[in-house]
Amino acid sequence: MNNNFKYWQVQSNKLLFPDIAWNKPEQKAMAGKLLIVGGNKSTFLSLATTYNIALKTGVGEVKVLIPDTLKKIIKIDNNDVIYTLSNPSGGFSSSSLDDIKAGEKWADALLFIGDINKDSETAVVFEKFLLESNKPVLIARDSVDILINSFTELLEKPNITIFASFNQLQKIFKNTFFPKALTFSMQFNNLVDTLHKFTLSYPCQVITLYQDNVVVSLDGEVYSMPISSKINNDKVTPLRIWTGEIPAKVISYQIWNKDKAKASITSLVD
Repeated sequence: MNNNFKYWQVQSNKLLFPDIAWNKPEQKAMAGKLLIVGGNKSTFLSLATTYNIALKTGVGEVKVLIPDTLKKIIKIDNNDVIYTLSNPSGGFSSSSLDDIKAGEKWADALLFIGDINKDSETAVVFEKFLLESNKPVLIARDSVDILINSFTELLEKPNITIFASFNQLQKIFKNTFFPKALTFSMQFNNLVDTLHKFTLSYPCQVITLYQDNVVVSLDGEVYSMPISSKINNDKVTPLRIWTGEIPAKVISYQIWNKDKAKASITSLVD
């Protein structure tokens, strides 16, 4: 991989921003609060994964907001679960918007982790909330899919980080009529240049996976990390990304580093 762009840095076996680890609060009371939103009546596995990983990473308090159809089967401490009224499809009803807003007031950041029904009511609830929220929010997995027609406006939100598969990112580019297309056959350098231009056009942050590299872009800068690299003997793998483990770590670091977005987002492992 030939790195000839001033706006592109490669993170291999050493963190580009090593001081980020020192910002992790030692006291639980100072370690922030994370609200995880997701789940439906039949899918919820990522909720437990992200909940446990966020606590393990060091977030002080973590709560999970889920449809009430999961009351009897979710395996999370009830003190950390907020049940909201579900719709007939088992997703988020329109009245759940108030519960998400209430959770936002409590939280320092939010993670929309997916495992949701792709129904229009859930999509409307998520879109309305995200367009109004100014807290740091990370959107991952199938939460990206349900919002695919909403990104024309969501991309204008500097508080939003989108953790998308390459296929999802292709759809976002297409739906927002961005003048440069993404293709699976494009050279890595071309992807870097395209994401550079994309995040100069939009203030959001983008994370994706391409040719066995995690690629992060914000403010016109691009950071890539081979998934084969090791940092502290902790490999970044596609499985850990799509189960929600890596998104949970990214949003955890964002809680402690509100003014250091590039450092927190590139710290995919701890």
